[in-house]
Amino acid sequence: MNFSLRLALAAPLLLGLSGCISLGGEPPASLLTLSPETRAPAGPGVAGTERPVVAVLSFDTPAKLDVLRVPVAVSDTELAYLQEAFWVEKPARLFRRLVGETIRARGNAMVIDGDDTATLATVTLRGTLIDMGYDAQTSSAVVRFDAVRIGNDGAVTTRRFEAREDGVAAETRAVGAALNAASNRIAAEVADWVAAG
Repeated sequence: MNFSLRLALAAPLLLGLSGCISLGGEPPASLLTLSPETRAPAGPGVAGTERPVVAVLSFDTPAKLDVLRVPVAVSDTELAYLQEAFWVEKPARLFRRLVGETIRARGNAMVIDGDDTATLATVTLRGTLIDMGYDAQTSSAVVRFDAVRIGNDGAVTTRRFEAREDGVAAETRAVGAALNAASNRIAAEVADWVAAG
């Protein structure tokens, strides 16, 4: 059987299968991310034994944030997701990089953010990103983070950070910008807290 005949016989089968196979829905028009307000300059990094080495480890999250969607608190017991709002990657990973870059930009510590290099650290930062979403009852973007700082001597300190942006419309672009602003505020507070320890 020659090639063109085989192709002619296979074409109806392939067309029939196309109705059974779904490669996903329409892709979103845009994806949300977190962008640091301050960045470390290009060039040589921080060096010297006087400065602390901060390891920013992976952050835990509840199940509602272990997705690429933006959660909406409809009530105290109801949760939905903001329509057409998708993160470029999971919020905990975005927030971890934001915190690491904010600490790095201060220039007074060396920052390592790979879990396998934590043994080099004089200060370890970990925690749980509790909330990064939209509160429909108050029209607010809310970010909450429980941080754990472990010093070189093994001393453990914890602190909860929270930031809100009020008067935010339940629309992807507005919520994304508000979550970015709130996340940057917390990242700056965490950087100050880590440096003070």
